[in-house]
Amino acid sequence: MEEKANYCLTCKVKPCSVKGCPLGNNIPQFIEQIKQNNPKEAYRILAQTTVLQGVCGRICPHKKQCQGSCIRGIKGEPVSIGELEAFAFDSVIEEQNSLLECYETEMKEKKNNKKVAVIGGGPAGLTASAFLAKSGVQVTIYEKYDYLGGLLVHGIPDFRLPKEIVQKTIDKILALGIKVEYKKQLGKDIFLEDLEQHYDAIFLGIGANTSSKMGVEGEDLEGVYGGNELLEYNLHPDYSEKIVAVIGGGNVAMDCARTIKRLGAKEVKVIYRRAREQMPAEDKEVEEAINEGIEFLFQNNIVKIIGKEKVEEVELIKTKLVQKENDTRLVPVNIENSNYTIKVDNIVMALGARPEDYVQKLGLTLNKWGNIQIDENYQTSNPKIWAGGDLAGVKGTVAYAAYSGREAAKKIIESIC
Repeated sequence: MEEKANYCLTCKVKPCSVKGCPLGNNIPQFIEQIKQNNPKEAYRILAQTTVLQGVCGRICPHKKQCQGSCIRGIKGEPVSIGELEAFAFDSVIEEQNSLLECYETEMKEKKNNKKVAVIGGGPAGLTASAFLAKSGVQVTIYEKYDYLGGLLVHGIPDFRLPKEIVQKTIDKILALGIKVEYKKQLGKDIFLEDLEQHYDAIFLGIGANTSSKMGVEGEDLEGVYGGNELLEYNLHPDYSEKIVAVIGGGNVAMDCARTIKRLGAKEVKVIYRRAREQMPAEDKEVEEAINEGIEFLFQNNIVKIIGKEKVEEVELIKTKLVQKENDTRLVPVNIENSNYTIKVDNIVMALGARPEDYVQKLGLTLNKWGNIQIDENYQTSNPKIWAGGDLAGVKGTVAYAAYSGREAAKKIIESIC
């Protein structure tokens, strides 16, 4: 690992941190500590901006973020930033209270009687909780499941993110003195109006995990599933000898396709209406999917799903990429008379997600996509409530969700302390 650290040029301009990292981690500085064989100090530096070192080091789209901005990557391979971040976490995580030691003095100095309720224990909620606790605030997380982690547990397969890493991360965050109330679902077991009476502020980080639909004919046939729900509830059908089509090009689509292949599907086809280079999914995830025998049908769009009661076929149409006037993006356009059908047994929609229906009943202003509307301070239409992560329409990666939780925590602290 020292060799990989020494490959870093310790740039003063730090494009990997400033431009590439959503959390603004001080990447050259933490790598410098690894060069000096001091991973604990590397961990401490990272802990100033993130509490998800072991997670982000493994699953962030590094080539599109930090490593994609690395100067060494201009003429060669970029620094292995993700691997080095994970190494810093793994090297010290077995030490007792390693995260707590980073914050202990600060927490004692800033301890106060303010109380904040955090709804949802995913990346945004966990990060908000940690930075609130770090500032001396008494934090209680309300979680609808009997475990914390959100999509880190039920949305990302174990082959990409081992559950033991997630649990160790959570344990270190809870060591900051955070309380947890499990099996408490908003709108069912707990209500905003009640929490407002007992807390100085509320942070909403419940995510958005209802799969979006395409609105095509046949979408309601038996055998059509939402990718987010399949991953969250793990209620997969029997894929034995089945041909499964996964629609979409993001990480959820890759996770679904690779999981379904592992569960015994005969064939898995990923259908994406744009080209490979436009896929939101990380390149390494696509490469690994291809190596696992998953077929990709690029520049194909769905016309309709065919079947009497259950899925039998899907009609596709080929697309071409066109640059429209005053637009730098390449837009997929259907090629007339290029329709064809393929046999499938199941279809998984992995095209993005929206908040659950009960969010509309919370009494908070929503944007046109159904997400909770927030201002530049992550504050909702209720001045006592803040929100972040997918629920608030934040860009859908773990690092961006964590960033929203951290920044919202800062604004809550400014408001109530």
